[in-house]
Amino acid sequence: MAAHYAISPAEDDAVIRQRLLTRTTTTRGEPPLKKLIKKFTALAGEVEKEDSKYTECEKLYRSLLQELATFELPLLKTKAVIDANRREQDSFKELHVELNKQIAQAQRDIEDLKVQLEEAKVERQHKEECEAIRKSIAAQSARSVTQKQLNDLEKELVQLESENYAASRTIELRKKQFGLLLHVVDDLQATLDDEQKNPLDYEAPELPALPTGESAEGAEPMVVDS
Repeated sequence: MAAHYAISPAEDDAVIRQRLLTRTTTTRGEPPLKKLIKKFTALAGEVEKEDSKYTECEKLYRSLLQELATFELPLLKTKAVIDANRREQDSFKELHVELNKQIAQAQRDIEDLKVQLEEAKVERQHKEECEAIRKSIAAQSARSVTQKQLNDLEKELVQLESENYAASRTIELRKKQFGLLLHVVDDLQATLDDEQKNPLDYEAPELPALPTGESAEGAEPMVVDS
């Protein structure tokens, strides 16, 4: 059900403005400004009369002053309210400017904090990497132990190189002995062949000597299976 109003909402502003101008607080009764005009007109009319009485004029004058005081008091109150509203409006403007400054400063602080946050993330990542490296280093053996192991490996390497050199010399000597042995076998075979052909003219050839001295040092005698 639609609501019914004595005054439509569209007329509210005009009514309020009119009431403020005429100092009328209700829709009933005579407006104060109209009453003031009537009292002023009555006083002026009484003064202009030829047979006007001083007592009546004074009475109308006092009534006019009383009405003026009554009309002036709300005006003074309204002026005080207007001044207070203006001061409050100026205060709100200053507060608005201050709030805008604080908002701008807060935005700058937020940007600075974002940069600091990124730097803190990078620093934390570096710390985590350093901690991982530290744990990896701590898991390794001590320097003295590592150095001892390295020295042992170097000694073992020197020993292996020495053994390799000795083995190489032994193999070389065995090659020479084996070659000499093959040569001796060939000579013996040739001698046997000659002996079978000319048994009376045969003279035993001299066999070459096996390697001796420094070249045979450390070499074991070669055993030939019969």
